[in-house]
Amino acid sequence: MAGSLDAICSALDLTPDSQQEQTLLQYLDLLQRWNATYNLTAVRDRDAMLTQHLADCLAVVKPLQRGLAAGRLLDVGSGGGLPGVVLAIMQPHLQVTCVDTVGKKAAFIRQVSGQLKLRNLQAVHARVEQMAGLAFDVITSRAFASLLDFVTLTRPLLAPGGAWLAMKGKTPTVEMAALPASVNVFHVEPLSVPGLEAERCLVWMRPSLPIQTFKAP
Repeated sequence: MAGSLDAICSALDLTPDSQQEQTLLQYLDLLQRWNATYNLTAVRDRDAMLTQHLADCLAVVKPLQRGLAAGRLLDVGSGGGLPGVVLAIMQPHLQVTCVDTVGKKAAFIRQVSGQLKLRNLQAVHARVEQMAGLAFDVITSRAFASLLDFVTLTRPLLAPGGAWLAMKGKTPTVEMAALPASVNVFHVEPLSVPGLEAERCLVWMRPSLPIQTFKAP
């Protein structure tokens, strides 16, 4: 399994240290173990989890590093911690908050944070529109909602100069067309996920006004 993870990281031009690799595999162990009881994901097979979940989220690391090396990130509808946990492992200077409406999923992420000693990872059990008093440099989502719903629900939580980052399959042309003029899609980045024969892309967005300072990937 470690060899497979090595191959994935190599294909994505990632160079995790030995501790990060071990932590990623421990996270996969926990995801598989808890999934048997708490139904965190429909994917049951460990190798499939490695490709469909871990590799898919690792593909986001390099693009995110180009725009945000440190700061605060909110992962909305995080489920079993995808991509939030993976990003917290790979970017230790990033403060990651995962929010989900399902209590058992938030509890799982708290368990991961404690057991794997990820001090930069926390979980919130709430509806994202009920969160208040916080501001995040990047807000991410993976299979959470349409782009319109995503930006509408999270707009109060986006820090000045911040950006939204949506993980999608094919380029969501229809969803992008439905966005209001107040939201600017400033970059659509195709992704190649090792072992996954499916289209993937990242949709980067930010408020159109005022002029934003977030660095384009």
